[in-house]
Amino acid sequence: MNVVGVSAFYHDSACAVVVDGRLVAAAQEERFTRRRHDRDAPLYAYRSCLELAGIGPADVDLLAYYENPRRKLSRQLWLALADDADPGRMPRLDATQPERELRERLGFDGPFVTVDHHEAHAANAFYCSGFEEAALFTADAVGEWTTTSYGVGDGDGIQITGEVPFPHSLGLLYSAVTAFLGFSVNGDEYKVMGLAAYGRPRYYDRLAELVTTGPDGQFRLDAGLVLPRLGGPLYPDSLAARLGVTPRLPGGEIAETHRDLASSVQLLLEDLLGQALEYLHSAHPSENLCYAGGVALNCVANSRLRRRGPFRHWFVPPAPGDAGSAVGAALLAHHRADGDRHVRRLADARLGAAPGRGALTAVLTEADVAYEDYTGRESDLLERVTDLLVQGAVLGWHQGRMEFGPRALGGRSILADPRDPAMRDRINQRVKKREEFRPFAPAVVAERAADLFELDVDSPFMLETAAVRPGVTLPAVSHVDGSARIQTVARDVAPRFHALLTCFGRRTGMPVLLNTSFNVAGEPIVNDALDALSCFVRAGLDALVVDDILVLRAAVPPAWRDHLSRAADRHAPRVHNDSYSFFL
Repeated sequence: MNVVGVSAFYHDSACAVVVDGRLVAAAQEERFTRRRHDRDAPLYAYRSCLELAGIGPADVDLLAYYENPRRKLSRQLWLALADDADPGRMPRLDATQPERELRERLGFDGPFVTVDHHEAHAANAFYCSGFEEAALFTADAVGEWTTTSYGVGDGDGIQITGEVPFPHSLGLLYSAVTAFLGFSVNGDEYKVMGLAAYGRPRYYDRLAELVTTGPDGQFRLDAGLVLPRLGGPLYPDSLAARLGVTPRLPGGEIAETHRDLASSVQLLLEDLLGQALEYLHSAHPSENLCYAGGVALNCVANSRLRRRGPFRHWFVPPAPGDAGSAVGAALLAHHRADGDRHVRRLADARLGAAPGRGALTAVLTEADVAYEDYTGRESDLLERVTDLLVQGAVLGWHQGRMEFGPRALGGRSILADPRDPAMRDRINQRVKKREEFRPFAPAVVAERAADLFELDVDSPFMLETAAVRPGVTLPAVSHVDGSARIQTVARDVAPRFHALLTCFGRRTGMPVLLNTSFNVAGEPIVNDALDALSCFVRAGLDALVVDDILVLRAAVPPAWRDHLSRAADRHAPRVHNDSYSFFL
């Protein structure tokens, strides 16, 4: 049975294909269109996933959509009435639009089902966890009416047993502070998480006054302060007076008060999540937790809460946000239609296409640009790349299938030496062109992770943080608090990336590399080899490795940078957004 899952029309449009209960492909539309957080129907992702699955549109037995449009419409109408909105300012609301547009755009005329949004989140975590049974927890801004859900998963499927209704939302609370701090909501919350380590939680009590907790995992937000409105900022002007902090303008100076506010909201989020998980464990006393939703991308909270308990074993999927709901919708729809559940743990997030090097070598040959070809000589390639890294090179690494989710995990990565104290600032300022406070992540061979970091679990999807062990010096990937967001790399999952880390370790004693996403600010992670070439040139990287091909910056004509920069301008960068689009 072939099931396609789709997430679309809000943000992070994506597609996934499940064949006989097995997840075989998943991709985000933004990687193909080069529009970050693309919300349109995932036409290119759909084509790519079908090709990877070896099937055509006529072979699709069922299409599963990641939310219930009719339930969502009721919340949209309620919000419009609560806000006393002018109907002329509202977009046209049509609960039939998702199915109609997907059928038209994807050319699909077969059975179409919807899955409730938080069911899709929970299914994404549970069906990829490998657990026979587990407690289920989801948290995001909102899906239909639900913002937080509690449930249980077993051989019969998933069951949502409790929920917190909109507008009472941990995701919205965190996003409101994100907007207050001058960052874009629905995309920059991770910046607040990174900034939190630089501050003190001295606004914790004032923020906590906005939240009232109750029994059975319930909580309520002060609706007068955080109830979303049609248009305008996510927070009211009164929030500044309530907190005693001046909002930061986008791009403005980050003051001590802003750092402290970030620290305060991070701590409050962790405490509220902790209370929610204590309730969940009392209701469903499993040793296993499956956790998804946009809030699950807060890896600092994940690690602190996992260490506290009460659950012994956690699973957070590589794409816990809305893109991953395409996976959850497909797996849940398959189980409901077929009755068969395949229990296997997802270990590899590289679920996208592997375009190969052909287009790259054709361009380089036509332009008479020299390159080094290591086909059939992997050990020579790894030694050459290690030479460059040890000499201080920053290089683009494009290998095999594309990762699914927001993290680069060795398929589409920028790599560098983590021992260089100047490397973080160099990449932030010259390559990624992003805020200086933002840390980079280490990728480490799984068998040595516990020797170098205080990490007691595998972290293949870069969703755990841990302290760097005393005596280990990795300044380029150590955050200001001594922690690191770690990716553990297993030999059987990513053999070439593992081999490169091992080669670098033999040379330096540290089988660790700085690993960040292969993109520049405002753009999605690169997809194919030509995307990689363009980013390599525009970012001023020292070298590019695509499969077995290595290109040095010195070989590239200087005019390419100007030309490619102009060509990239056709994809306008995402503008600052301080409010949710609740009517999409």
